[in-house]
Amino acid sequence: MISSMTGYGRAAVEHDGRRVEIELKSVNHRYLDLSYRMSKSISFCEDTLRKRIGLKLSRGHVDVYVSYVNNREDARRLAVDELVVAAYIGAARAIADKYGVACDLDALSLLRLPNATALEEAEDDREAILALMSEAVDAALEQLVASRRNEGERLRKSFCDCLDAIEDLAKRIEDREPVVVEEYARKLHERIAAHLDGSAIIDEGRLAMEVALFADRASINEELVRIASHIEKLRSLLCTDGAVGRTFEFYTQELNREFNTIGSKANDALVTDCVVSGKAVLEKIREQIQNIE
Repeated sequence: MISSMTGYGRAAVEHDGRRVEIELKSVNHRYLDLSYRMSKSISFCEDTLRKRIGLKLSRGHVDVYVSYVNNREDARRLAVDELVVAAYIGAARAIADKYGVACDLDALSLLRLPNATALEEAEDDREAILALMSEAVDAALEQLVASRRNEGERLRKSFCDCLDAIEDLAKRIEDREPVVVEEYARKLHERIAAHLDGSAIIDEGRLAMEVALFADRASINEELVRIASHIEKLRSLLCTDGAVGRTFEFYTQELNREFNTIGSKANDALVTDCVVSGKAVLEKIREQIQNIE
């Protein structure tokens, strides 16, 4: 079934003190375009995320929001700036000697002094992070794909209604075609008769030839056959899995071309009205088709 390019998915995975949360938001785009929102410390995961997303999606702009937290005991370490600590000790001893006071420093007091220590992130296990990323993005993608398919089903029903409407208009045009020729023959006969005003006999053979030439010029049988073929192709695409948006757009343009041709040949108000209505329905399809994968 067809899929929309609009969707949302989110998943969080936690293992061994590490937690990854991924949120995916997609909208329509001509190609698959990924935009990442993550801290620089985990930017090495972009390639893995791109490959896994590319396995499931063909088109669409996707915002990828990634958060990572390491709550393991070895995730951080306290780094001591020994130069700063030594400077503190030296300064304390100098003051004690100069003023005859006790130098009662202890290790804990030294660690509390400004700039003596810094809490640093320990080097993390990249393989463990990548494994979590893969699991999380796969779960988020599952939700996103389901969301896009649900929206695609809604669009499929709308497209089916539009194709039914176009088929109905084509049938009305087809039924009207012989009437147009008959009316042309009648009006032509009346105009010639009025012009001659009974002074001469109408050349029925010449009249029939003129009507036949008109019928040939105004014939829209080929256009109607192609319209039926394009509608059949579009209906089959609506039941096809995968990315069909570009193909659907192509056949929609072809339908519009056939209606334009019929409109240029039309010499009848009812046919013209059907053409205008058909082009309006096709415009609705073109607007919606921009969101089909």
